[in-house]
Amino acid sequence: VQLVESGGGLVQPGGSVRLSCAASGLTFSSYDMSWYRQAPGKERELVAAITSGGGGRNYADSVKGRFTISRENSKNTVYLQMNSLKPEDTAVYYCNGRLRWIEYWGQGTQVTVSS
Repeated sequence: VQLVESGGGLVQPGGSVRLSCAASGLTFSSYDMSWYRQAPGKERELVAAITSGGGGRNYADSVKGRFTISRENSKNTVYLQMNSLKPEDTAVYYCNGRLRWIEYWGQGTQVTVSS
């Protein structure tokens, strides 16, 4: 099983970026998918989650109204659209897939918000 994130980089405050997570080796449409992030010196935190069919989403309070999680089961891919980025959004962003007690993580992609 592989979860491969892409799309990170350096972005200015107020800017936008879209992260992608491509999954392989699993029945993607059966997995609830999430994005987590970890900033230096801080614990990993849940940013956004989406149910296997895409009908349910939830977000951390800190990103509500700015970030949108979505998925394309036909492409085995989950996305995180991040708008109105702030310096405090700087972190390594990780993709997570979960089915009952089974859980997989990607390697992470760095997002740096700075002028």
